[in-house]
Amino acid sequence: MSDPRIIHVDDCPDIRVLVKIALETVAGLPLVQFESGDEVVRHAQDIEADLFLLDVMMPGLTGPQAFQQLRAMPRFSATPAIFLTAKATERELKDLKGPGILGTITKPFDALTLGQQIRALWDASLFGRVA
Repeated sequence: MSDPRIIHVDDCPDIRVLVKIALETVAGLPLVQFESGDEVVRHAQDIEADLFLLDVMMPGLTGPQAFQQLRAMPRFSATPAIFLTAKATERELKDLKGPGILGTITKPFDALTLGQQIRALWDASLFGRVA
């Protein structure tokens, strides 16, 4: 089973550095990063992605809004997402479910296990265990 090519989008430089270390260095996952939802949508034709890892709350396009715009593009119509969020109430997490959404990882996350969490959600989606 091959690892997904991940596009990570987060407006916080510190989170981008932490995710880069967690995924590339610790987990060995391929990663490209953007600092905003607007930026990833603007560069969508230049990127290859198997999975979007999106911060929920960002200036401009939020993670869910960026995901909606990306999924409207034929090349990403079947590309799933995982959301990263500091919001963790039951209602807020419920709002982050829907077609193409593999799951939500709450901040703060454990950098040593982030890659394992993403692989578990990815693998579950490949075997049809995602709602």
